[in-house]
Amino acid sequence: MSQAAYKRILLKISGEVLAGDQSFGIDSRMIEYIASEIAEVAAMGVEVAVVIGGGNIYRGIDAADGGMERASADYMGMLATMLNALALQNALEKQGAVTRVQSAIEMRQLAEPYIRRRAIRHLEKKRVIIFAAGTGNPYFSTDTAAALRAMEIGAEIILKGTKVSGIYDDDPMKNPRATKYTKLSFIAVIDKRLKVMDSTAISLCMDHNLPIIVFNVKEKGNIKRIVRGEQLGTLVHDETATA
Repeated sequence: MSQAAYKRILLKISGEVLAGDQSFGIDSRMIEYIASEIAEVAAMGVEVAVVIGGGNIYRGIDAADGGMERASADYMGMLATMLNALALQNALEKQGAVTRVQSAIEMRQLAEPYIRRRAIRHLEKKRVIIFAAGTGNPYFSTDTAAALRAMEIGAEIILKGTKVSGIYDDDPMKNPRATKYTKLSFIAVIDKRLKVMDSTAISLCMDHNLPIIVFNVKEKGNIKRIVRGEQLGTLVHDETATA
């Protein structure tokens, strides 16, 4: 544990990352790769919790834009996160990690119900926890679920794994001249309307001084490098606090 800069982390992975190069669904090679990255960090003794999105299978907000009632669409999106959570659990266990899936919506045959104290106990026993079904409420994103769960379990930092190497002033996939930020304050993220996490999630982290690192999860070893204290990606934090 002496080599780790953090004792307990929360990793947020979007469903789109799990799709790999596909436009839809779960890429088995990508989920095996993500599982190996998580298992490597867990083997260091770091307590790891994961919040997973469902956008590779179903995006509630897109369905709502298409005319479906928003609440129903969001619940369908929550079910999509459960599919990803079970796939990640299976991949992690193949790597030798001990895991638990906890769901914000009760599904007894598939996962434990989310209970904060039980989740913390699992982490203390070095089990990797995968939080599924978002917050269990419509109108809240899995980014907000990540911020909420991170605070509830006492995580020291949120690591948001994306397809790009941090936060930019424009979409780097479309604009090769986009400038990358190394550090940003919570207020700057909100004021600049940067698409890091939704404003509810950013506000929660700001109110409780919970830092976020946005990084490229597709680059092998990045989670481990961050956990060891290397400066990668973009740090979103309270500029008045000691870094």
